[in-house]
Amino acid sequence: MTETPFNFWQDHSDYYLEMAFRADRHGSIAHPDGYGRHTGKCGDTVEIFLAVSEGRIESVMFQLDGCLNTNACANTVARLAEGRSVLEAWELRPEEVIETLQSLPLDHYHCAELVVGAFHRALAEHNELQRRPWKKNYPPR
Repeated sequence: MTETPFNFWQDHSDYYLEMAFRADRHGSIAHPDGYGRHTGKCGDTVEIFLAVSEGRIESVMFQLDGCLNTNACANTVARLAEGRSVLEAWELRPEEVIETLQSLPLDHYHCAELVVGAFHRALAEHNELQRRPWKKNYPPR
């Protein structure tokens, strides 16, 4: 029995391919309502910037130093988070990102964990800024 070689363009879902190559959310927000940074064991780093209005996530921007899989996960987190309330956004899990992408390679599931970790850090900072709004005037760490 011969093993069929992996074909990147045919063996990934259309959604995965769109998210892997999408770049319109690359960037930052000058005075974000939440900021989170996380570096994985693989060396990839993701920074997430949130814009929140009336308790809902309006916009998610990110910067990353990582692979296409991490980019696909970051775009998916942004798409899944935008429009959710901050409370609902806390429910976002790596499994939801993996399921949504449909074809994230098993050996890159850690990319979903990395991005969701950065996202949860941004949510935590948002909660902190709600308690101490004066901190928003300082640049992200």
